Amino acid sequence: MKVHPLPRKRNIALRYDVASSVLAQSNTCRQKKLRRLPHVFEKVLELPFHSNADVSISETPHSLRFAVATDDIGGDVRADAVEIYPGVTKIVVRGDGVVDGPGTEFELDLWRFRLPDLVRPELASPAYEDGELVVTVPKGSAEMERSGRYWKWEPFFGNVKSLKKKKNK
Repeated sequence: MKVHPLPRKRNIALRYDVASSVLAQSNTCRQKKLRRLPHVFEKVLELPFHSNADVSISETPHSLRFAVATDDIGGDVRADAVEIYPGVTKIVVRGDGVVDGPGTEFELDLWRFRLPDLVRPELASPAYEDGELVVTVPKGSAEMERSGRYWKWEPFFGNVKSLKKKKNK
């Protein structure tokens, strides 16, 4: 953990901790309030569950698979790719039986996952079978598909150190 040094103060008495109570008050006033940032990530998956839902994420060479056990969603499930801002896409999964609970009307407490760059959110396909919702998001870019090239698969969730060791051997 990095510890950032305190900025130099103009008042020497506070710098040498003569008045520690005044220093503590000035530290709390100096901290900036956290502001909501614009959309930093280009692709996001949003499921109609609370943020603490137990979602199983698995990765294959060709797709990312999200699975969650639920009885709240009906048989008709759809995934809509919503372009929030040019270049920023959000996949919203909706079903017939989803009842909006408290906090969902403002989309505050919903389960979200930031997707890597190589996925194609517009091709996401949800399916509901036997009490389990499965959303599959394929990997690959349109440019690679047009050119016929295939990419080398490296796990998105893999350990970077173990990948470097394997490459060096």
